[in-house]
Amino acid sequence: MSFRFRAPGSANREPDKAPEKISGMFDAIAGRYDLLNTVLSGGLDRYWRGRAIASLKLTGRERLLDVCAGTADVAIGAARRSRGAARVVGVDFSGAMLACGLAKVNSSGLSTRIQLIRGDAMALPAANDSADAVTIAFGIRNVQRPEIACKELLRVLRPGGRLAILEFGLPVIPAVRPLYLWYFNHVLPRIGRAVSRHDAAYTYLPESVGTFQFGEEFARILRSTGFSQVNASPLTLGVVYLYTGQKL
Repeated sequence: MSFRFRAPGSANREPDKAPEKISGMFDAIAGRYDLLNTVLSGGLDRYWRGRAIASLKLTGRERLLDVCAGTADVAIGAARRSRGAARVVGVDFSGAMLACGLAKVNSSGLSTRIQLIRGDAMALPAANDSADAVTIAFGIRNVQRPEIACKELLRVLRPGGRLAILEFGLPVIPAVRPLYLWYFNHVLPRIGRAVSRHDAAYTYLPESVGTFQFGEEFARILRSTGFSQVNASPLTLGVVYLYTGQKL
């Protein structure tokens, strides 16, 4: 099952996802990004990331590439996990987000296992077949050409390696959907703007989610890219989807 929805006033309008614009927006909110994630998700963001990391079935030997790494929550979570990734490389095009992430990595004592690199999801700074697992948490919708990023994920993943992508969706229960859309389109942007002090970022959020192909539609993109065993699993009533797959 798949849906698409649009925020009020965004019909027929795709948000501008030029890399320089998106990276500048995330640079501007980097210092308050973690707080906003916790507040706006009610703390569920940690649960969602945990589910994504668990789906990789790490054994303690893997090299993991975390794309759209942001402030390194997935990278740190994957390294900290019992039998977590032996080595994690996080890639993001926002320098300010990576700076916040680096401070967290250093304070966690994981600087020998986690490296953060500035780069573009559509041209990953990694060799073919160099990663045992790849992840993106709430970043694929911000990529200008998601299908190109998916091809890049497949390219860097070794045969047999696993994929986990988290992204927003729409509640699968019709009765819940109107309440969620009201919160997402009206309450969330106001809280986001008040806390981040950045008007554009939390206007962009519902627009970017509203135009993203999620559920089975995005699963089809992954399959057409070349991933096998693709699954789109709704989490928290479908507010978020966990996409998993494997490279043959």
